[in-house]
Amino acid sequence: MYSYAERLKAMRDTKIRHTLEKRKQNGYTDLDDFGTVPISEGYCVTPWYNSTNGSFYGYDGMCENFCRVIDAHEPYIDPNEMLCGRWRDMLVNYRGDLHYMPDWLKNNLKNLEFIKNGATNQWSKRWDEQRFPYDHLKPLQAKYNITTGIDGDAHFACDYRIGFELGFGGFLEKIEKYRAINPDKQAFYDAEERCVKAIIAFIQRHIDRLSVMIEEESDELVKDNLITMKRTCENVRLNPPATFREACQWTAFFNCASRIYTRDGAGFQLDGLLYPYYIKDVADGILDDETAKFLIANLLLIDPHYYQISGVNENDEDMTNPLSWLILEAADSINIACNLTVRVHENCDRQFQKKAVYYLLKNKNGWPRFANDKALAEGYMRNGIDKKTARERIAVGCNWMCVPGREYPMNDLVKVNVAKVLEEALKDLRTEMDAGSACSTERLFELYEKHLKCAVAVTAEGINLHLDHAWEVTPELIMNLMMKNTLERGEDITQCAELYTVGIDGAGLAVVADSFGALEARVEQEKLLTWEEMFAALDNDFADERTRLMMNIAPRYCQGGTVSDAWAKRMTDSWVKIVKSQPMPKGRQLIPGWFSWSRTIEYGSRVGATPNGRRAGEPISHGANPNPHFRADGAPTAQANGIASVQCGYGNTAPLQLEFDPKLAADEKGAEIVLNLIESHFKQGGTLININVLDGEKLLAANENPDLYPDLVVRVTGFTAYFASLSPKFRQLVVDRFLQGI
Repeated sequence: MYSYAERLKAMRDTKIRHTLEKRKQNGYTDLDDFGTVPISEGYCVTPWYNSTNGSFYGYDGMCENFCRVIDAHEPYIDPNEMLCGRWRDMLVNYRGDLHYMPDWLKNNLKNLEFIKNGATNQWSKRWDEQRFPYDHLKPLQAKYNITTGIDGDAHFACDYRIGFELGFGGFLEKIEKYRAINPDKQAFYDAEERCVKAIIAFIQRHIDRLSVMIEEESDELVKDNLITMKRTCENVRLNPPATFREACQWTAFFNCASRIYTRDGAGFQLDGLLYPYYIKDVADGILDDETAKFLIANLLLIDPHYYQISGVNENDEDMTNPLSWLILEAADSINIACNLTVRVHENCDRQFQKKAVYYLLKNKNGWPRFANDKALAEGYMRNGIDKKTARERIAVGCNWMCVPGREYPMNDLVKVNVAKVLEEALKDLRTEMDAGSACSTERLFELYEKHLKCAVAVTAEGINLHLDHAWEVTPELIMNLMMKNTLERGEDITQCAELYTVGIDGAGLAVVADSFGALEARVEQEKLLTWEEMFAALDNDFADERTRLMMNIAPRYCQGGTVSDAWAKRMTDSWVKIVKSQPMPKGRQLIPGWFSWSRTIEYGSRVGATPNGRRAGEPISHGANPNPHFRADGAPTAQANGIASVQCGYGNTAPLQLEFDPKLAADEKGAEIVLNLIESHFKQGGTLININVLDGEKLLAANENPDLYPDLVVRVTGFTAYFASLSPKFRQLVVDRFLQGI
């Protein structure tokens, strides 16, 4: 049989082939690389709709359709691998936004009866507005271009320890136990039971397929691998995992199910939960390091869930262990889209952190990224959370953290476009000017804060609507299995979480900061323009290029000590104050951050010309990053310093996103240079760093012909994706950020 290296190459080649096949089936997808395999020939799901609007909701609707989707999934077994199982399709596609629906499903849906019957106009109903309308919120949500969080799913983290302790059979026993205790919650327990049985049936189909493959296989080494695969699947079908391999296989099956249900991508502390299995199996003589690496690489291939490694515990003690190193080596060996986060702390093994940077430079695939244990834990504790809980919080999303099993944070689901808020403030200032009042940046900021308070208030109303009714619309039936209080009480996690620290991100920081800075510098201090001339320039979208350039090259945010840097800090203080002072019911808290995800194009399209020289419709700034061309040298240290100064301080992030071709070798010296930058940013209070180390020539060539570079992985924002799978506009977004960066 192949060596591990040969098998990994074959697995990676298959992954690349699948990436191109999926693009043909799905069209371009500007999302994570979910680890899916192509839809098989003859695959078909007929959804069951329990709403007259042509959609499905609640325990019965979500359960019935999850069972239909997972039952349609064929087993996936590659004899090169040690683990089996893949997922192909997502439940929420069948009631979701047509904009994100894969092409193959759009074509299939044309033949469904509910469309023939004229329900097409009712499509895209993720939220049940018939029962839970929010028309009264929509005008202000549109006015401030708010991503509301209403209808959001997943975006919290399971506690995998629960699953490792119980197994799928244990879930059924727990459901039966608490069904008897809570007789009024039968609908909940019926749905949970059916979902677990559907997962068990999914595993059984793999066992059945393996039996056939074993009979047909003539190569004894391949047959031995298939026999072990089958035995592993049989052991985890009902029982808790007992070995390292079983823990990895159990995780793979659960991840397939949770992805199918609501695209959940939140993993766990990979080197923590798997370490006891590793230690025991090594001591028992049934596992060596090369096999452990291969199994981890196989797990990362099956699905790029967000996992984190290293870090410190509540006593600030280093948690780096031998498995931490093996995980880095495993990710390097498979070298695909990967969402590993390395937790950084001064007490952690610095050589391990340097090794992580080495792989970032070596593979140029956007992994790993780096999180600041100290700043994130201390910030989260400011919400009244104890240190032990804060240390348990893990990085499991694009920009966000979560306490596994206990927290429902809605992180990365809720955003306010502050560039749109500025636009509304400018309208008010002009009205006052036309009425004879004097203009000033101070008055503009007062108006900006007035609108910002209004935006946060209506955002909070939307969040509360979602939290009050999410269990009736999209109950989290799969993730509920590994959450605390859910099965015990017969309630969805949205109803019974211990912590509701809800993230709310501002987007467009640099656009607004540079706009205030340009107005103060050019209009108030230098008097190169009058307020009337400024408003005229906005009206005509900077038809006079000289005026645009004059505003555009005014002192910028992240240049260091500029008027715009001061405005960015003032904006952050204001954002934090307004968000944290917003009243919330039932123990819920709003947690401020700065992050745009990949919505810079979308948000920019809704905003007219802004005083920093940005023309109408152009993208807003990315996350907490400065605007393009903020410095002639694009100094990463200047950018890092600026972003460190705008951290919101309550455990939500304002990530530093770097795109560059540093011409650094993947060696001791190169790794030291980048690690010094990471440590410096974190010492200043930075929270999260996403780095794209890119080969400039390869990136530009791939943008011209992506099919020639199917293995090129980029970090689009908090997530990694295959460049060839991205739409032309998103490929250009990555290219522009690179060209305008360092």
